[in-house]
Amino acid sequence: MIEAYTVRINPAALGMKLSAWLRIRPVPGQLSMVADIIRELPEIAQCDRVTGEDCFIALAHVGSMSELERVIDRIIPYAMTNTAIIQSSPVEPRSPLGGFRQK
Repeated sequence: MIEAYTVRINPAALGMKLSAWLRIRPVPGQLSMVADIIRELPEIAQCDRVTGEDCFIALAHVGSMSELERVIDRIIPYAMTNTAIIQSSPVEPRSPLGGFRQK
C-alpha cells in the first residue's frame, strides 16, 4: 500500500553538512519529556522508539559541530546520549520492497 509520495532533499545542499545518529536513553520517569523535546527540535529529521538499552534513535542534520552540541545539550538534562557522526551512506534510503526478488 502506498501511503505517500515524497521528495528527498540533500541536507548538505541546505548548509547542513553534518549528520549524526543519536542514541538516547531517558533517565527514569523522563521518557515523555524526552519525546516532546525530540519532536520540538527541527534538526531531528527522523526518530524511532526502539528496544534495547536505548529508547530512541534519532537522525540529526546540522550545519556545524556547535549546532550538534546545542541539540545534545537540549536533551541531556533528561537523558544520556551516544552520538555517531555519519561519514558516508553505502546504502541509500530505499523501498521496503527493494529486498524482495520476484521468482
